[in-house]
Amino acid sequence: MDKLRDFLKSWPGRILLILCLSPLALLGIESYFQSGIDPNRIAQVGEASVGLSEYQTAVNSRRAEILDQLDDASLLNEDVLHEQVLKGLIDRTLLEQQAGKLGMTVSDDTINRLLRQEDIFKDENGGFSNEQFANFLRQRGMNKEQLFAEFRNQLSLDQLNASIVSTAIYPMKSVNQLIDLQLESRKVWLHRFNWQDYQQQVKLTNTDLKTYYDANKETLKSEAMVDLAYIELNPATIKVDAVTTEDIQQQYEGFKQGLAVVDERKISQILLTGKDAKIQADKIKARLTKGESFAAIAKKESDDPSGTSGGAIGTFNPSVFGNDATAVEKALNGLKVGDVTAPIKTSFGYQIFTVTEDNGSKVPSLESMRAELTAKAKEYKRQSVYADKVTAINDLAADGFSIADIAQQESLPLKRLKDYRKENNTSVLAQPAVIKQAFDEFTIQDQAVTTGIEIGEGMAWVQPSNYRPTKTLTLAAATPLITQTLRQQKASALALKDAKKVAASIKTAADIGKQAVSFQALGEVNRQTPLLSDKERSLAFSKQAAANGIVALASQSEMGATVIVGDTIKTQQQSQLSALEKSQTAAIIRDNLGQDQLQDYLDYLRLLYKVEINEANMAGARGR
Repeated sequence: MDKLRDFLKSWPGRILLILCLSPLALLGIESYFQSGIDPNRIAQVGEASVGLSEYQTAVNSRRAEILDQLDDASLLNEDVLHEQVLKGLIDRTLLEQQAGKLGMTVSDDTINRLLRQEDIFKDENGGFSNEQFANFLRQRGMNKEQLFAEFRNQLSLDQLNASIVSTAIYPMKSVNQLIDLQLESRKVWLHRFNWQDYQQQVKLTNTDLKTYYDANKETLKSEAMVDLAYIELNPATIKVDAVTTEDIQQQYEGFKQGLAVVDERKISQILLTGKDAKIQADKIKARLTKGESFAAIAKKESDDPSGTSGGAIGTFNPSVFGNDATAVEKALNGLKVGDVTAPIKTSFGYQIFTVTEDNGSKVPSLESMRAELTAKAKEYKRQSVYADKVTAINDLAADGFSIADIAQQESLPLKRLKDYRKENNTSVLAQPAVIKQAFDEFTIQDQAVTTGIEIGEGMAWVQPSNYRPTKTLTLAAATPLITQTLRQQKASALALKDAKKVAASIKTAADIGKQAVSFQALGEVNRQTPLLSDKERSLAFSKQAAANGIVALASQSEMGATVIVGDTIKTQQQSQLSALEKSQTAAIIRDNLGQDQLQDYLDYLRLLYKVEINEANMAGARGR
C-alpha cells in the first residue's frame, strides 16, 4: 500500500491518477480521456470532436467539485459552468491536435524508463516485476497499449504547454522594480470633493439629453424583469410531534448498526411458569440480591431445560425471543457481567437473566445517549415531514395549481417581489438557480410554478408574471437615467475644478492648514492602504515630491474629485526580502505572463482549426 501511495505521488503516478481516477486538470480545465469518437457530438474541432458523453461527464464532475465548496447549491451558475467546461474541452482538443501536428511525442523507451524507476513495479530484489505490472493494469481494466497511449498523449500536451508557458520573460530587474513599487510609502493628507454638493449648480437642456441619447442609444436598454410570487419552505420551520420511546429506540439501533456493534454477551436464565410464577420470581430475585448463586438456583428452580447447565443459553440472540425481544433487550441494556435483571413477563412465563461473559463491542448505553438520540429522532421526523411537503408542493405545481393556491393549501406565507431582475439582481432571491428558473422560457410563457429550487437549507417555488424583455429605451423612458448620468458627470467636473484650485495653492506643508477646506492626515501609507480608493491610491504615488518638500495632486475620483498632498516617496530596503522570496515573486509573474501567452496561442489555434459547436446538442445537454 505504501508503494502505491508513493507511486501516485510520483510524476508518472500523478498522470495515471489524473487519467484513471479524476477529471484531467489542465489550466483549470476538467475533462476525461475517452476512447474513440462519440457520434453524438457537442463540438467539431478540426478533425477531432468533443462527444456528448465526454461533455456530460466533465460537467457532472466539475459540478460536484464546485458543490463540495458551496454551502448553497443555488449559488451555482449552471450557464457559466457549461460554458467553462465546453471551452476547456475545446482548448484541450486544440492543443492535442497541435501537439500531434508539431510531432511532439514521447517514445516507448522513455515511458518504459519512467515506469521502471517506480518502486510499485519492483520485486524484492529491486528489479522490475512484469507480474506486478500486469496486476496493476488488470486492477484498472487497462492494457499496456492503452496505458502507453494515454501517457504519451498527456506528456505531449505537457511538452506543448511548457514550450508556451515557460517561455514568458520577465527579467529580475523588472521584478525588483515591481517590488520597489509595493514597498513605497509616503505621508498623505486628503480632502474629497463630493459631486453631490455641486449638482444644484448643474443645468441640463433638452439638447444635452438628446445628444447623449443619440450617442449612447445602444447601451440604454431596459432590464429584463418579471413580477415574482414565491413561497419558501425550510426544515427548521417544520413542527413535529413529540418524540416517542420507540423513536429513540429506533435511533439507538441505527447508531449501533452504524458502529457495526456485535453483542457477544453470554447469558443465563431462570424461567418460572405456572399460576404462582410471579410470586416465585420475586422470591428468587430477592435471594439473588442477597448473593445466592444464579447457576445453583437455576439448576433447582428453573422450568427451562437450560436449568441443568445452570441456566446458560449461550450468546444473546434477540431473534430467539420473538415478540419478547424488545423487552428482553431493554432489560439487558447496560447490564455488566454478574448483574441480574428484574423478573420479566414474557410469553414463556417470568424470566430472570444474568450476564456471565461479555466479549462484545462496547457501546454507550441508551440512557447515556438519550439527549442526543432524542434530538436525532426529532430531526428525523422533521426531515420526513419536510420531504413529504416538498413532494406534495411539487405535485401541486405539476398539476397546474397557482402559487397562491399552493400557499393557501400548504399554509405557507405567499411573498412577492416586484420588478425582479434578470441582471444586477440584489433581491432576497438573487441566487443564479432561482433567476434561471424564473426567466425560463416555458415558465414565463405558461406563467407556471417552478419545481422546488434548493436555496440554502430549504426550498423555494416561484411563479413569474408580467414579463418585460430587454429592449432599447425611448428618449422619454431613458431621460431619468440620462439626467442622473449627466448631472453626476457635470457635477464631478465642477468638483474637479475646485480641487485643482486648492491643489495649485498648496506649495508647502504650512499651506495645508490655510485652505478653506479641511484635510485629513492619513499618516504614512503605502500602495495597499485601504484608506484610499483605487483611483486615489494611483494618484497618491503618481508624482514624487522634492526632497523635504510636498506635492499636491488633484484628480477626478469615484466620489467626485480628490486632492492628495504627499511628502517624499520613500522605498523600504529590499534586503527585507530573501532571495527565495524574490525568486518566488518572479516565478509567479512569469507564470501569469505565460498563461496570457497560452490564451493568445489558443486564440491562434481557433483560427487554424475550425471549431463548430452543435447548438442543438448543447441545448439538450443543458436541459433546454
